[in-house]
Formats: sequence, C-alpha cells, structure tokens
Amino acid sequence: MVRRARGGDLEAFEAVTRRFQQMAFGSALALVRDLQQAEDIVQETFVAAWFSLPTLAEPAAFPGWLRSIVRHQAHRVLRQKRPVVVPLDQAEAVPAAEIRPDQRLEHKQRMAPVQDAITRLPAPLREVVTLFYVHECSQQDVATFLGLPVTTVNTRLHAARRQLKRRMLTMVKETLEANQLPDDFAKRIGWIVRTRERVIEARFDPASLPDVLTELSVSDAARRRAVIVQVVQRLEDGIVRGVATAPADALAPGMTVLSAGRHGQTPVSREAFGRLVRLLASSSPEPASPPKLLETGIKVIDVTCPLVAGGTVAIAGEFRSGTIVLVEELVRRLSGGAERLSMFAFVTPPTSSMQEMWQKEGYSEGTVGAVQTFYLLREEGPWTVEGLAALTGVDVVIRLSRDQAERRVWPPVDPLTSRSRLFDDPIAPAEHAVLASRVRNTLALLETTPYGYQPAVDDRIITRAEKLRRFLGQPFFSAERYTHRPGAIVPLAESLRVCGEILDGVHDDVPTEAFFFTGGIDEIRSQGTSPAVTSP
Repeated sequence: MVRRARGGDLEAFEAVTRRFQQMAFGSALALVRDLQQAEDIVQETFVAAWFSLPTLAEPAAFPGWLRSIVRHQAHRVLRQKRPVVVPLDQAEAVPAAEIRPDQRLEHKQRMAPVQDAITRLPAPLREVVTLFYVHECSQQDVATFLGLPVTTVNTRLHAARRQLKRRMLTMVKETLEANQLPDDFAKRIGWIVRTRERVIEARFDPASLPDVLTELSVSDAARRRAVIVQVVQRLEDGIVRGVATAPADALAPGMTVLSAGRHGQTPVSREAFGRLVRLLASSSPEPASPPKLLETGIKVIDVTCPLVAGGTVAIAGEFRSGTIVLVEELVRRLSGGAERLSMFAFVTPPTSSMQEMWQKEGYSEGTVGAVQTFYLLREEGPWTVEGLAALTGVDVVIRLSRDQAERRVWPPVDPLTSRSRLFDDPIAPAEHAVLASRVRNTLALLETTPYGYQPAVDDRIITRAEKLRRFLGQPFFSAERYTHRPGAIVPLAESLRVCGEILDGVHDDVPTEAFFFTGGIDEIRSQGTSPAVTSP
C-alpha cells in the first residue's frame, strides 16, 4: 500500500492513513500533551507525508519515517508555544471562548488528574501508554510504529501499569477515546489537478467532497506555509473549484490539499472580483455583440435588470434576502436553454441547518446545463452604492434587498440599485430602456429622503407606484412547497406592456391588493373581480 501511495494512488494513501493515524495521534499527544494540538500535528504530518512520500526509498521503513515527521512537527509546535499577554484595558476586546467558563473549568478539573498521571510517567512509558489506549492498538502495532521489539513494548506497558492506579488508567483510556481523530480524516486529503492564477481545481474522494464556501489548506512545502483556498463551486468526478483568499503565485498541480471542514471567514475583496470573473467564467463563450437579452420569465429582472445571453451576473444578496432561492430559480429556468450564463452569488456562511436544507433541496453547486454558479463569501453589512459599483467585470448586478423582503415583495430585487449593461448599449431596444427608467423613477417615489421628507405627489401616481411594486413580485417554482403557490412565468412582452399600462393608468380600476404575488395581468384582473381580495 505504501508503494502504491508513493506512486500517487490516493486510495492507497487513505488506507495507510487509516492504519497509522491513531498511532501518530498517540505519539504526538505524548510529546505535546495537548489533545487539540496533537490532532493538528497529525493532520500536518499526513499532509507533509503525502507530499514527501516519493522520496521514501524503502516502503517498509514507513512507520519510523512517519514517526520522525510526527516528532518534527511536535517539536516545531513546542518551540513556537509562547504565552500571549493581553493588557487588562484590552480585555474586553478578547473574543469569548466557544465553551462557557463553567464548562471549561469543569473540563479542566476532570482532565487534570489524567494529564497529571500521564505527565508523571517517564517519556518512553508515556508514549507507549498513549498509543496503547487510542483505539486499543495492539502491542505489535505499537512496536511497529515505535520501531521497538514487542517484548520492550510489553515491558514498558507493565511498568506503566505499576505506576498508574487502575482507576486512573480507566480515565486515561476514556479520555483518549473521547478525543480520537475523526474516521473521515483520510478522505479529507486531496491534490491540485489544475491551476490558473488564484483559481485551483482539486480532486477529493467523491463521497467526501468539501462543501461550497468551506476552506481548503494547500501545503506549500517549498515555502513552509499553508495557502488558504475557499471552495466556490463543486464539479463532477470529485473535483471542486476554489479561490485563494490572498495572492498565491506558487500553486501548482500535484500540491496536497486538506479539507479544513470549516466555513471560510475571509471574503473575496471586491477589488479582486472583476479579475476572478474573467478567470472563472472563461469557459463560457464571449457575450454576443451586440448584447442579446436572455429572457427569464421573472418580471422584475426582465424589465429592470435584464440578463445578457452568454454573459455574467452578480447576485448581491443581503442577509435573509433569498439569494440561494433566486440562484436556484434561475438555474431551473435557464439551464435547459442554449445560451450560457455564469452567476456569481454573494452569500453569508451557511449554518448547519441551512447546509442541510441546501442539500435536501438539491440546490445546484456547480454547472447545470447552460448555467454555471459560483458562490462567494460576502462582506458583512448592507450593500452600499460604492460596494455595488465595485462589482465590475459582470454584465448584470442584481441586488436583493432586505427592505424589499420586509415589504413582502418576492423576489426582493431592488430595481433602484440593480443594473444591466444591456441598457448601456446603443443598439439595445430604446423602448425597453425608456420604460425601465420610468419604472425606476416611479418606484423611487415610494422611498423617503434621508430626512424623512416625501415630496407631494398626486395620490394616483403613488397608488400606481404601489401597484407596480407589487406587480414585479411573483411566485417561484423553487419555493412552491413554502408558498403553496405554483411558479409563474410571464413573457417579457407582457411584463413590459403591463408595466406601461400601470404607469399610464389603464389599470386604475383594479384594487392594489390584486397585484400581490401574482403572474400575468389576466390572473390579476380575475383576482380584482373576486368578492374579497386580501394579501396572504
């Protein structure tokens, strides 16, 4: 198995990792005497081992060779261990621990006798004891890993038992078993197969593919560092695509990657966004010239921020504004067509429950037909005008507004801050651009100024603006199980015609409530003639 792993066989290396990971953990724990640090050391050990395995001349020497890497990593940690002193006046800025103080105290009190008993053992006995009581490794396993005769291992275990009371020995066993390495550790190791500047593609076990927005750690052994990469897309055949969170010119195929199993914390800077769009969407054909509108059947998008066939779109969603739902809806509507589209969705790190719902609903995380999707971690706080302007390199920017969602307008697209380059092209239909401008100007009347002042406007105009805002909402196919309303497709021609008619007063006779969360004008008028019309 070592010989196969040395030749680049990841499955063979996984088997070797499973064989030795617990013994490596016990050896590291004996040296650093800290459970968390021991786990980190073992992860770094196996990443370094995979990268250096081709240099191992004799496969039979693997146990001792691996142990030397464990010791090297452990001594490096011990050399770097320095107490961090924080002035008392800065104490409030120190982040709170994940574990409550009372829980931490209880844990330390429970662990103290165990750690004390292990610490008091001589180093050779301490190492053998920790190995023997992690997953109950056999004496032969311990002997193989430490490079000792079995008789010596038995002698050291016997000596350790004499020095530890049976009750304490039981506590040691329980403590180590409760803090063992996860069984899927070996499957979290992959390797880079393609690179392009800050973008990488890495291969993992397809059954243990890293989630979107989680972090990968790339082992750059030459510079003795780890490069953090954020997963933005999951592809087929065990491949994920990721973006380095900082400039990284040394990434290359063959480098080892470890799935950290945690969500990223560093958003991609808006300054770097335009370049990433070019790198990630390069597989798509160049947008047609002149640009051609890609019809979605979603009224607010087709009218105020139309998509470009073969182009790119940034979905700038605020917290709890339905970004993932809109992405999924666009995938469902457009993936079966011939025109390609690349979507870049800015989202907050998903919670565990949100991740479960994501997987349960089968939301897309890569390329589906003509549509490819990339998820990027967005910066905290609301989207500002400056922040939206920094999203360069895309044809369309769709901003999802929390305010719109609170007004119960779904999808909560903000027509005032969303934009499309289709309207900047002189060849684009002028009538559409003029109507979109009229729509935005009218909807702006519903917004108050920063000082709370609202200009005096004819009540009929305000009523039409409210009808227009409601008309631009509609049910989605991807949300039917939650809204209990069938998804609606409204052709572009009808959306434009009805918006113009609302602005011109053609539908002044229809109650405002009839425009709430509906499809085309026929449905709206049928609701307007019902005996009672109320908002859900």
